[in-house]
Amino acid sequence: MSFFPLVIVLLLMCTAGYWYGSKKALSGVRNNSTSKFITSRPHQFGIYVFIWGMIPPVLLGLIWVVMKLTAGNLDQGLVQQIENVVFPVAIMLGAGAGLYFSIGRISPDLRVRKTIETLVYGVLIIASTISILTTVGIVLSLMFETVQFFGKVPLSEFFFGLTWSPQTALRADQVGSSGAFGSIPLFLGTMLITFIAMCVAVPLGLMSAIYMTEYASDRFRAVVKPLLEILAGIPTVVYGFFAALTVGVFFRDAGDAVGIAVSSESALAAGVVMGMMIIPFVSSLSDDIIMAVPQSLRDGSYGLGATKSETVRKVILPAALPGIVGAVLLAVSRAIGETMIVVMAAGFAANLTANPLEAVTTVTVQIVGLLVGDQEFDSAKTLAAFALALVLFVVTLTLNVIALLVVRKYREKYD
Repeated sequence: MSFFPLVIVLLLMCTAGYWYGSKKALSGVRNNSTSKFITSRPHQFGIYVFIWGMIPPVLLGLIWVVMKLTAGNLDQGLVQQIENVVFPVAIMLGAGAGLYFSIGRISPDLRVRKTIETLVYGVLIIASTISILTTVGIVLSLMFETVQFFGKVPLSEFFFGLTWSPQTALRADQVGSSGAFGSIPLFLGTMLITFIAMCVAVPLGLMSAIYMTEYASDRFRAVVKPLLEILAGIPTVVYGFFAALTVGVFFRDAGDAVGIAVSSESALAAGVVMGMMIIPFVSSLSDDIIMAVPQSLRDGSYGLGATKSETVRKVILPAALPGIVGAVLLAVSRAIGETMIVVMAAGFAANLTANPLEAVTTVTVQIVGLLVGDQEFDSAKTLAAFALALVLFVVTLTLNVIALLVVRKYREKYD
């Protein structure tokens, strides 16, 4: 039996167990001649039966997967026979045994709610542990490869070098056996594009949030706010096409019209479009933060004779400032990690420049370029991607921590 029919049959069995367990619990309450009442609701007994029907199949599936991964080379014919005959039979028998056991235990004294809550609590702990271990695994893998990279390239060259040209040879007889791994042009390009994006996203996003919360009518807000947040759902590759085919060409033609040389692939085009992409991010977070300011502060300001604009500038924004700062820092982290827009609008050229009209590149773009194609993971060129990724991880983590600390330290609590 293939996988999906087996899952469907298993779900049907457990659903039938849920229905029967609920009915049995309900009939037990109705037929109970004593004053004792059932301690949980009937549907909770159904959930209890459903869970017991799923536990044996899940455990058998995990055991079989572990056996396949650890047993090495197994006879494929035997494996197919087990998966087609033995495994489905074992799954059905396990599910049936779990259903029979749980249905037989249904009684007015069975505290299934506590059992279900304990199980859910355990599942949440497992999920949290897996998330933490995944993060730790990512960091350790980056650190391992980064240590190998710095065994080939000095720290001083990577952090203070002014030239990025990681075209190392894969074999000793090839030319270009030594490359330049100065990361300053990459981080400078990243900061330049991020700065331009923030100059676009922060004013527009913050002002739109202020208008939506303080000036717009309920009908206007109900229509425009979802339309604004649609921008967050557009794929970044679409923004990249828009930047490369429209915005970049517009800036180039506008520069030619006034006698200024503007590259077709420029930091300005990438930053402006990236800022447009981040507008809903800043706007949505700022909107929620401003809406959380108590109405009593507004009423008190109006009672003292302040106008709406004065209330916004002198009462609402100062009260919401810590949250707004946190939202901006999170938006900066989002901009630093963007790749597709920079690839299509700014290019791969690692130029050491602060001119937004020239082509630059970012850390994420170079990571993509270094890992594309067949690469040997013992060369400095490939290992450089892991070093860049680790530094970028540390930078974004630092920004997120700063955002949390700012919000936690300066947050105002109102009754």
